[in-house]
Amino acid sequence: MRAVVIDGKGAFRLEQRADPVVGPGLVTVRVHAAGLNAADLQQARGDYPAPPGWPADIPGLEIAGEVEQVGAGVTGVSVGDRVMALVGGGGHAERIAVPADVLLPVPAGLSWQEAAGFPEAFSTAWDALVVQAGVRAGDRVLVTGAAGGVGTAMVQVAAASGAHVVASARRAELHGRLTELAPAGSNVEVVLPGQEGGRAPYDVVVELVGGEDCLRRVELLRTRGKILVVGVQGGAVAPLRMFDLMLARAQLIGTTIRGRSPAEKALLAATVRTHVVPLLAEGRLRVPVDAAFPLDRCSDAYARLAGQGKFGKVVMLPW
Repeated sequence: MRAVVIDGKGAFRLEQRADPVVGPGLVTVRVHAAGLNAADLQQARGDYPAPPGWPADIPGLEIAGEVEQVGAGVTGVSVGDRVMALVGGGGHAERIAVPADVLLPVPAGLSWQEAAGFPEAFSTAWDALVVQAGVRAGDRVLVTGAAGGVGTAMVQVAAASGAHVVASARRAELHGRLTELAPAGSNVEVVLPGQEGGRAPYDVVVELVGGEDCLRRVELLRTRGKILVVGVQGGAVAPLRMFDLMLARAQLIGTTIRGRSPAEKALLAATVRTHVVPLLAEGRLRVPVDAAFPLDRCSDAYARLAGQGKFGKVVMLPW
């Protein structure tokens, strides 16, 4: 099979690799589309290695495709099923072996490109906002970096939960698209960076950008508010006035999914399968796709991922 490989210099190239072998508890999936994520760029820089058991040099954390083989002990999955999954790596290839307990069904009518952009973004959003922060109807939620793949998911999940959402996005031309993306009847405002304070206080601040000033947003929290640190592409080190955190009786929560145990990932997949995929099937959640590239243009795909002005997900196709 063809696969995108990270070379020793942090660049991406296309190589031939052996097809994956199905084993107990696994299925092999023929990939029809795969999402790109900031973690792929971090892995190429050597900052975010793949967890044990996943390819060390093939990036890709989310896939959508058809089941080709079913391993021993797997039930409820058949050859030909349309599936999507959040994986530990190896997704940017024509085939991949995946634990059956992390598979999600692809709703009827959803394109492969949209399906490929769903697992990582919406699993992250639901886990962070609903499971960890306990967002509720009436909460005020700030989402920074809201125009990206995870950002658009965060806005939708918060809005679908009944929260009042303030979405911060640098490019004004994308503000209207963010508002249109919100579920019908929801309350979403879009502002430029630097304008978030005018809509404070917030019950939850979702930090998707990072940078040295990001933790100053503790000043924007209500008492017992929460800051969720989910992305740090703008810088991974930030000072914190701990007395401000103490005065607000606030919580600072850092989260990532890739390094979790197989049991934790299976539990999260079950939660997403039960609570989030139905919202996608009903059209209450949508996956905006910014651009799609074939595997042989992998360098262009990653350049787009690293570039400015994206709205939603960048995906790769195996043809």
